[in-house]
Amino acid sequence: MTSGLTDGDLLLELEPVAARLLDEHIGKAKPWNPHDYVPWDDGRNFAAMGGTDWEPGQSRLSEVARIAMVTNLLTEDNLPSYHREIAGTFGFDGAFGTWVGRWTAEENRHSIVMRDYLVVTRAVDPVALEQARMTHMTTGIASPDGPQLLKGVAYVTFQELATRISHRNTGGACGEPIAERMLQRIAADENLHMIFYRSMSAAILDLCPDDMMRAITEVVTRFQMPGLTQPNFRRNAVILAKHGIYDLRQHLDVVIRPVLRSWNVFERTDLTGPGEQARDRLAAYLDDLEDKARRFEAQRERVLGRRERTDHLERRRAGVRV
Repeated sequence: MTSGLTDGDLLLELEPVAARLLDEHIGKAKPWNPHDYVPWDDGRNFAAMGGTDWEPGQSRLSEVARIAMVTNLLTEDNLPSYHREIAGTFGFDGAFGTWVGRWTAEENRHSIVMRDYLVVTRAVDPVALEQARMTHMTTGIASPDGPQLLKGVAYVTFQELATRISHRNTGGACGEPIAERMLQRIAADENLHMIFYRSMSAAILDLCPDDMMRAITEVVTRFQMPGLTQPNFRRNAVILAKHGIYDLRQHLDVVIRPVLRSWNVFERTDLTGPGEQARDRLAAYLDDLEDKARRFEAQRERVLGRRERTDHLERRRAGVRV
């Protein structure tokens, strides 16, 4: 590391920052209970308890909403892997250790409430959901190589914001007020988590700008959502992108660019050769991502246009006035 600071050195230096950010987080966080967001009156026994097992017709959600809910839930299910990573990065002592515990406890509520909602309302196949959970959690996540702190904090800043966007858009896709309210509550948690990590990243940028700039560039240019290892993730991600749950435009304009602006990445004057080179590489990558986002949007518009024309013709053939 060109700054000469190890991860341990940085943690010691940043302990007061962590304490301040932790206090701010606790002051802003609103306590909530998962059971208050589940329509328990909708529940009934499955066959093992003398009731009836799940059938597709029992779900009130669209296919896109079901895919989004399952993708988001399986991502939240993998909390033990995330806890292992963040605890390995921050440790268990002082303000950082307290944050690890607090963050883990808050994140755990998300999978609790989402699973309860999906099972009680019979929105998805609970057997398939459990099988996917076992597969995903057994696989875990891949750890990045090299020093963890800089890349880890940069990554979770973008990831928490991306997850917030995905939850909020999934709530809208459900077309069901209880699900939307629940996912808005989860998204609010994710936003506060993002603020902690974004502020911590800003402090690291001030301490070692070149090293952090290189870490940010590596994270952005190699970014993958944490659910990557779950079954059918790539297929489902394409479906969700096509339907606006989370796509390249949102990733670029709602996640990456706002975070980079908050860090004043392209206005900083404290970078030297290595940091400036990383920033130039980041700028070139963002230009390329902009081109890809435009092409994706154009393709999506063409597909939607063809679909609308096909639907129009089918209605006319069926004698429906259009």
